[in-house]
Amino acid sequence: MEKKSIYVIYDRNVEAFALKLAEGRPALAITADEEHKTMDTVLDICRWLLAQGANRDAIVWAVGGGVTTDLVGFAASIYKRGVRYANYPTTLLSQVDAGVGGKTGVNLDSYKNMIGVTKFPIYTRILPEVLQTLPERELRSGAAEMLKTFIIDNKGGNYEKAVKLLSESPLDFGALAPLIEAAAAVKRKIVEQDPYEENLRRCLNLGHTYAHAIEWYQHTHPTEDPMTHGEAVAVGLVQAALLSERLGVCKPGLADRLREDLQACGLPTELPCPEDELEDALWKDKKAEKGILHFVLIKKIGKVIIKDLDDLHKPTE
Repeated sequence: MEKKSIYVIYDRNVEAFALKLAEGRPALAITADEEHKTMDTVLDICRWLLAQGANRDAIVWAVGGGVTTDLVGFAASIYKRGVRYANYPTTLLSQVDAGVGGKTGVNLDSYKNMIGVTKFPIYTRILPEVLQTLPERELRSGAAEMLKTFIIDNKGGNYEKAVKLLSESPLDFGALAPLIEAAAAVKRKIVEQDPYEENLRRCLNLGHTYAHAIEWYQHTHPTEDPMTHGEAVAVGLVQAALLSERLGVCKPGLADRLREDLQACGLPTELPCPEDELEDALWKDKKAEKGILHFVLIKKIGKVIIKDLDDLHKPTE
């Protein structure tokens, strides 16, 4: 493939890696954070592609974390009514989650991912070696999504393996690589069966209803040290387990086990505010329909179910 047909868009935080990967191809740096995960950034990407003369046969490479793959995938889906894109995820979170599933989009005001489409990359290239350059906190953030995946599907005892590995210091990146591949394989299998989230794929939202509400709360109540997305997911996993216990879906003690495991992996487990302050955001989540919330509950490690809830306390009939 000619170099001129590929356009590289990357998170400026990984510039050295991205420019080496680009090998002289046209490249655009973006600020890839939640504040810039907007339509304005998507339009800037589209304007740049137009200025570069990108045609319908173009392939756009997204080099960065989950915000980058979301933004670039969405831009690729609307530029000239759609061009191809490929993901080069550079964070643990994006390698096991955002870079795999084909969800793209941007935030609307303070609400997460309210505008977007499902458009699958032509491929996702996992590069474990780049993880060694990440800050510790960012690695832990991605670990939450990995653990979430293994709570859904614990084939081979990968949940226990991941907890043990992530609890150790220093982190063994050689042992981490096969767990990344295993987590990505779980998500890929689910996505292939239900690409447009009509049923089975909803289980991948485990922990995210509360996580998105926490992120909304932090956006509207700024703090000096807000949780990352993965950290919010970790808290959301505990909240899902607590709700599962209240509804009798799982045996008592699951929430305590998850809390202990997540803390051992360096992740937070407590809400940053009283739960009732999240109520508005919980019901504005994109998984809510007609006053019903499709909530992912945990029966046990390795098995989850989706329940339609109308008040987060009891299932609807």
